[in-house]
Amino acid sequence: MRNKTMRANTLGAVLSASLLLALTACGGDTGSVEPASQHGANPELPEPKRGLLPNMNISAPAAWGDDKPTVPDGYRIDAIATDLKIPRQMLLLPNGDILVAEGSGGGNAPALRPKDVLAGYIKKQGTASVKPGNRLTLLRDADGDGRYEKRGVFADNLNAPYGLALIDDTLYVANQDALVRFDYEEGQTQASGPPEKVVDLPAKINHHWTKAMTAGPDGEFLYVGIGSNSNIGERGMEVEEDRAMVWRIDAQSGRHKPYASGLRNPTAFAIHPDTDQLWVVVNERDELGPNLVPDYLTSVQEGAFYGWPYSYWGQNVDTRVKPPKPEKVESAIKPDYALGSHVAALGVDFSDGSLGGQFAEGAFVGQHGSWNRSDPVGYKVVFVPFRNGQPAGDPIDFATGFLGDDGKARGRPVGVTVDPKGAVIIADDLSNTIWRVTPTE
Repeated sequence: MRNKTMRANTLGAVLSASLLLALTACGGDTGSVEPASQHGANPELPEPKRGLLPNMNISAPAAWGDDKPTVPDGYRIDAIATDLKIPRQMLLLPNGDILVAEGSGGGNAPALRPKDVLAGYIKKQGTASVKPGNRLTLLRDADGDGRYEKRGVFADNLNAPYGLALIDDTLYVANQDALVRFDYEEGQTQASGPPEKVVDLPAKINHHWTKAMTAGPDGEFLYVGIGSNSNIGERGMEVEEDRAMVWRIDAQSGRHKPYASGLRNPTAFAIHPDTDQLWVVVNERDELGPNLVPDYLTSVQEGAFYGWPYSYWGQNVDTRVKPPKPEKVESAIKPDYALGSHVAALGVDFSDGSLGGQFAEGAFVGQHGSWNRSDPVGYKVVFVPFRNGQPAGDPIDFATGFLGDDGKARGRPVGVTVDPKGAVIIADDLSNTIWRVTPTE
């Protein structure tokens, strides 16, 4: 029986690899636009390209060895935690401790088409092989030397934790199925008991399972991102109820309401330090070609509709969505800043000026990297300059080298967190590492 199973597994892998090679051979990224033309407020949007199968190619994992990510001159990068279990988002606590949410969720979305099976196989090749931790790990640099020599589990037995927020003496955690909270006392290294549920979050099917979160500037509300259950509503819009939107949740009572909608997969939030405006990074739709649709960074306007699934980048109609809804398209607004198609932005935080130079004012964005185009994009952390509370320039590479010259991925950035002591903390969920970037002068 064991030999038959091994042969079946081998055959399945061979068939999948053969199909992938055939797909790559016949589905190059032809008609590409220049990457720089897909950045900013007015990205170039080519004509949609649809075929029997979309381009799909994941960069195979490889070990860092003696290498590290590359950072600009005048900065250094160090690993402050390794051998984690799928680190996603982080929270800097008042005393300088770092909480890391580790885990992975979803997996309940049945494949609708053969290409869904292939897409799932390809995506899996670009993930870490360790079992998800489903926990919060605490890192502490007790002597301030940047080494974070103390490490322990703050809370475990969670359900794919992702978003984190602290309001006064309460720690909030967005699991994939519920918002929960812990009592928190500064300096605490371990939760004093199990979490209390605040409110359920949509979890049926849970195609996009990550529940991004941040606390509002007044400490009264939490903002939680609920991703769609599909690419463009192909599972039916009834399963999209309360999804593809940002919820505003009363932190005390759990009462909630839609704050903004039409955002396919909002994956990380940040509050602008000068304006108190809520900003989000969003992963847009697939299968319109390698250069559609740009993922984006945008301010979140209360009551606004951002197009999904009926249109993209404002009022560009997606003709695949049936039935169409022209009245919805007419109300769709454009995002603020395009990051490039399929870069998979999963992290964002604003600079507080502590890093100086060209990184003094703007947003750091973690780009997990593409799986759905022949030529990979993303796999880095970029900096979007701001001026007067708005994006004001092309993105600047901040941490690169996650994708090697050999085409293999050493890491994949997720959450980014700015430490006011003068550092940027990066979660890498492929090598299961937390990186710390600091000025050398």
